[in-house]
Amino acid sequence: MTTSVSSLPAVEVSTYISDQPLDLVGLLAGAHHPLAGAVVLFSGDVRDNNLGKQVAYLEYEARATMAAKMIAEILDEAKRKWNLNIAVAQHRVGKVAVGESAVVVITATPHRREAYEANRYIIDRIKHEVPIWKCEFFTDGTKKWGGNCNCHELTGDPHKHIYEVEKETNQ
Repeated sequence: MTTSVSSLPAVEVSTYISDQPLDLVGLLAGAHHPLAGAVVLFSGDVRDNNLGKQVAYLEYEARATMAAKMIAEILDEAKRKWNLNIAVAQHRVGKVAVGESAVVVITATPHRREAYEANRYIIDRIKHEVPIWKCEFFTDGTKKWGGNCNCHELTGDPHKHIYEVEKETNQ
C-alpha cells in the first residue's frame, strides 16, 4: 500500500540549530499539509566564490539557545501573518562544505503568493536578526568573519540589504 501525502504527519522541527547536515528531503517530505496548495522550500547553499575569491568552506557559530528561540518566534509570527499551514526553518553551525545547505526554510499555505512571501520574510529575518556568524575560509588560505549577512559589502550601507537595492533599481 502506498502512503498518501495527506496521511503523513506534518514535520515537527524542534531543532532550529543543527551541527549535522540538513535533511532537505526529509524536511520537505514532512512539509505537506492537506490544506496547502503551495509548498516552498528555500535552501541557502554554500557557493564556491564570494567577493571575487574562491571559497573552500564556511564555518558558522551561533548563540544556539538564543538563536533557536528567535527562529521559533519568527516562524510563529509568520504563521500568524500569512496563515501558514506549515513553517519550518533550520540553520547549520560548524563547518559547511561548498554545495551543502547552510539554512533551509519551508512554508506551506493554500496559495503560492503567501508561501513565497512568508518564506522570503522568514529567511531575511533569520539572516539579519538571529545571532549566527559565519567565517568564510578561502582557497588562498585567508578567512573572513562576518555576520550571517554580508549585504553591506555590496550595498555600502550596513542598514541596506541587497534585496532593497534590487527593489529600488527595478522600480
